[in-house]
Amino acid sequence: MKRILIQLDTDPIPSVFDRIVAVDAGAEEIFSLGGITPENVAPFVHGAIFTRGIKDLANTAIFVGGSDPRAAETVFRTVNETFIGPLRVSSMLDPNGAATTAAAAVRYASRHVQLSQATALILAGTGPVGQRTALILAAAGAKVRIASRSAERANAVAEMVRNRISGAHVTGCVQSDEDLPANVDGIQLLIAAGAAGVTFLKQEEWSSIDSLKVAIDLNAVPPYGLEGIEPTHKAENRGNVAIYGALGVGGLKMKTHRAAIEKLFSANDLVLDTEAIYQLSETV
Repeated sequence: MKRILIQLDTDPIPSVFDRIVAVDAGAEEIFSLGGITPENVAPFVHGAIFTRGIKDLANTAIFVGGSDPRAAETVFRTVNETFIGPLRVSSMLDPNGAATTAAAAVRYASRHVQLSQATALILAGTGPVGQRTALILAAAGAKVRIASRSAERANAVAEMVRNRISGAHVTGCVQSDEDLPANVDGIQLLIAAGAAGVTFLKQEEWSSIDSLKVAIDLNAVPPYGLEGIEPTHKAENRGNVAIYGALGVGGLKMKTHRAAIEKLFSANDLVLDTEAIYQLSETV
């Protein structure tokens, strides 16, 4: 029986990237559907669960993606609410690759600092990758500062994380030159998760943080988010700081993405969200 992955994308045209990764991960047939919303997704879920016997449903899985993480999250939630008892298939959520990227970044950081004892600053922390990085770090017990140019957005994301992770130590902060000393005070981990074209910190700024142990820049397009960190850097040392660039993190991100797709076909009841994908990244 063939392994069928149903790719549900909230964008009008489904992601080619996600489809290629699915092929490389062993999906034998991929049904790529775009323009998916909570209102139109039910028939596709029913098609997935009513066409095979319960013992064969592990050979069907659903992947939810798209460039709008909030839209994808809503669709993903609706997908899992549409299943009927044992009539269900495994599902995965990775909009814009944000969950697998965040998982890889935090996994590498964990090799240098004990997350439960660490304080982290996420620059552009209100974006798709920043939010998921904050969720993973908070679940691991880290103290997290989410930086944004908008205090309102930073505080809103911090509240979201606290609501999802019991006991989370997460605060929002303003990303500005005058707030920089307070934002970086005592941090061991620095992650730049912003869009291309923005340099958040000069090299002398981040390298002068005495407590810093790990600096990760997830932007692969110059100018880079953290000056002096190139995309190919991977666990290279700058003084006492281990630095990672986007491509340095990208290898583990791709391995995690493929491993997650493969795992979907090991059972019919898996729900691979951000936290589950992070746990999986430990095994690849």
